Amino acid sequence: MVFLDVHAIQPVPPANINRDENGSPKTALYGGARRMRVSSQAWKRAARRELERAAAGFQASQRTKRLPEILAADLLAREPQLGDRAAEIAEATVTALFGAKTPKKGGRAVTEFLLFLGIAQRSRIVEVLMQDAERVLKTVGNTKEFTRTLSDLKLRDVVTSGHPPAVALFGRMIATDPTLNVDAACQVAHAISTHAVEAQFDYYTAVDDVDEAADETGAGMIGTIEFNAATMYRYATVDVRSLIDNLDTDRSFAVDVAVEFARAFLLSMPTGKQATFANNTRPDFVLLSVRTDQPVSLVGAFERPVLAERYDGETVGYVGRSVSALARYYREQDTLYGTMPAFHTASYPAWLGDEHDQGQIPGLPVSQSLPAGLAATRDALARLIGVEHE
Repeated sequence: MVFLDVHAIQPVPPANINRDENGSPKTALYGGARRMRVSSQAWKRAARRELERAAAGFQASQRTKRLPEILAADLLAREPQLGDRAAEIAEATVTALFGAKTPKKGGRAVTEFLLFLGIAQRSRIVEVLMQDAERVLKTVGNTKEFTRTLSDLKLRDVVTSGHPPAVALFGRMIATDPTLNVDAACQVAHAISTHAVEAQFDYYTAVDDVDEAADETGAGMIGTIEFNAATMYRYATVDVRSLIDNLDTDRSFAVDVAVEFARAFLLSMPTGKQATFANNTRPDFVLLSVRTDQPVSLVGAFERPVLAERYDGETVGYVGRSVSALARYYREQDTLYGTMPAFHTASYPAWLGDEHDQGQIPGLPVSQSLPAGLAATRDALARLIGVEHE
């Protein structure tokens, strides 16, 4: 077993990153206190987009209900003479392959649920179908015969192998055919504030430019936006062995994906209300821990809400005390259970260590830059799974 745990302490200014059904920032009760919360789904999507944007050479993925329409366009691009039959082949293929019905919506064929595939996997579906285009065209109107055709062409192999990093990390569920499922190699926790928060409201007005030019008074629009601000604890973990399995046993590539995921997770931000709040922060503290026992979240460090740090009678924030609480909990957990990480590295600014001896936070390694920490983490993972010479 090899796990990569990613921990971060991140200050977030006034924001509404992740809204509930009423448009309010999501919250959670933890330790008897109301916390700011960002759902794991929101941060997974942000991390996936950052991973595929920044990691050179990583296959892109697509999650959509419009696979029949997209596949038909791919078929037409490959064989323009297919004409209207491209849509017929695409819809029949999606139904036979995934067990997904393709009802029409707004004149378009869509599936009942989202399908998660790599762009390269979709291209290979087209290649395989066109290997025996004559038989595909001949049997497409007969469900039984068409299914047999796809089976003979081994089309299922295309969607059960060669997964993009995103599918390998986050998994895929096909309710109609569990054999096509991919077990997620990554877990992402709901991010929560390390301290209690209260709802705040921004009362705003919008000016009508034409009325203003005519010297008319009054606002063109009045409204309120709910927001909050907090220092958050974020956590994710990657089961590297499961990731290797999902990536067709390519160990070296799995290590690269795990490390790139850590970078993408740390540097990503969900886009809710960003134009309004511009809450584009990065973590002030990062801890990467490679473990061979089990993944360990450190959220328990904040079950008792952190109180704002004070200096000369003035409130000076939560980051310092949040980091100190996390570091203490980190070392006490391993002492309590008699465990130790196989490797760990930390990245934090010098001011966070000012109150400690020689600027080093007890129980944590000496801070290094995030790129250096990620490189060292890759080396540690490679040694543990035996790919250092690949």
